[in-house]
Amino acid sequence: MLIISEMSYIKESFGELKNNVTWPTLVKAQKLTVVVAVFSILFSLAIWGVDTVFTKVIEGYFSLMN
Repeated sequence: MLIISEMSYIKESFGELKNNVTWPTLVKAQKLTVVVAVFSILFSLAIWGVDTVFTKVIEGYFSLMN
């Protein structure tokens, strides 16, 4: 019984994706991919910068404790 309900769920899901979802054009998908990649790189650089600053602060603190 569980397998039958899972199979019908999968079939209905594919039907939803095929008939009811509006997919972007290839050009729009490529542009959005570039936007996501740029923001991911910028965000990772920002996190790296904050991590570097915090590392220097912590190292400075512990060097003062010695």
